[in-house]
Amino acid sequence: MSDAKGLIIVTGGSRGIGAAICRKLATDGYPVAVNYTTNQDLADIVVAEIVANGGKAVAVGGDVADEADILRLFKEAQAALGPVYGLVNNAGILGGSSRVQDLTAEALARTLAVNVAGTVLCAREAVRAMSTNNGGKGGAIVNMASVASRLGGPGELVHYATTKGAIDTFTMGLAREVAAEGIRVNAVAPGLIDTEMNSPERQARIAPGIPAKRVGTAPEVAEAVSWLVSPAASYVTGTIVTVSGGR
Repeated sequence: MSDAKGLIIVTGGSRGIGAAICRKLATDGYPVAVNYTTNQDLADIVVAEIVANGGKAVAVGGDVADEADILRLFKEAQAALGPVYGLVNNAGILGGSSRVQDLTAEALARTLAVNVAGTVLCAREAVRAMSTNNGGKGGAIVNMASVASRLGGPGELVHYATTKGAIDTFTMGLAREVAAEGIRVNAVAPGLIDTEMNSPERQARIAPGIPAKRVGTAPEVAEAVSWLVSPAASYVTGTIVTVSGGR
């Protein structure tokens, strides 16, 4: 592993797209902090797989909706695996499925707290650690966007789509803010992906309308993240890479 391949923190890394990202980045040679909220067993499985394959990883619990947990996540991850080089803001929730007229304030607040505030605050800590203005060596941030931000999610996920629209804006703004400080900020916008967030019924209903005529996989999303954090994307910042089969 080269010296350039420092720690990458992956929020929501214990399952689905997050777990695939952790496995891919570890294969690429990065030490990985696998963040989880409640299910340590799943995170430990991902860590064990990485270590068994010769990689470095540690599971660190923490709710990204809680600022204290975020601070602890960065502290424990760096204590275990060295200075942070990258952050993948993968943690996110749907916040339930409902029309806007049936949306509760509690569901909206939680969705905003995890998807928006969590992303912003985790990025804040990454910038503090990586910015050359602060004595850091630079690095890369990849946010998890969604094609929902432009499709809107009518009838079921407008509130979720709204949070992902915020991620689009945040990605472009932060990228321009820290570009001269050695930090690249990009996003990946998945379409319909085969994870537990998308039920088999939803996949069957939506897949026929996708130009590629199939549902995507978590490893396909992980490949895009892998490229964005790598030196191959050294002149790429403020960009949203869509992984959606043409949807």
